[in-house]
Amino acid sequence: MSVAAHLGIRLSEYDARIRTFIPDYEAMLDAAAAVIPRRARVIADLGVGTGALAARCLQCARDAHVIGLDVDPDILAMASRRLGDRGTIVVGNFLRLALPRCDAMVASLALHHVRTRSAKARLYRRIHHALRRRGRLVIVDCEPAGDAAQRRLQREAWLAHLRKTYSDARARGLLRSWSREDVYVPLPAELALLSGAGFSADVVWRCGAFAVIDAVRR
Repeated sequence: MSVAAHLGIRLSEYDARIRTFIPDYEAMLDAAAAVIPRRARVIADLGVGTGALAARCLQCARDAHVIGLDVDPDILAMASRRLGDRGTIVVGNFLRLALPRCDAMVASLALHHVRTRSAKARLYRRIHHALRRRGRLVIVDCEPAGDAAQRRLQREAWLAHLRKTYSDARARGLLRSWSREDVYVPLPAELALLSGAGFSADVVWRCGAFAVIDAVRR
């Protein structure tokens, strides 16, 4: 499914509408880009989308080049325009593509499309292998709490953000629609998966159910 179809929007609306869907979107991307090593030369972006996070990473790592992977060729055209000659675009599913050797990998709102924890564990092992020594994986995603009561509060906070733009019925419908395809692994389980794949992981930013994880290759 294309990004536009999954979100129920026109692709040209993506950069504006994503901010109505995800709380503190700008701050989240800024926090992710801030942990990219300044001396990084090659950054791979899994599910690069329109290139919003990749562009921020290039501002932090001035000599870097981004390799952006995404299954949606239409959204990749937008990323290509945004990144210019500092980006190389690869069409395909990052679960199946060979991962490039790199200093850092980033994934913004992409890894929740991995359907099972076993598949995510395999992906993390592949990423570990692709990263150079002390390379890092930076994850931006919905990472709900392990505690059920806390998860309910986080869901209500997400709904409150959606209601700033949409009716209550529409807000609830959006979350139901996305949940048919998205899998949100609780934060403690996500950190355990990363540790099992050979990463030392820290949460560097947190707002409600959303988090930025900085995972360094051991």
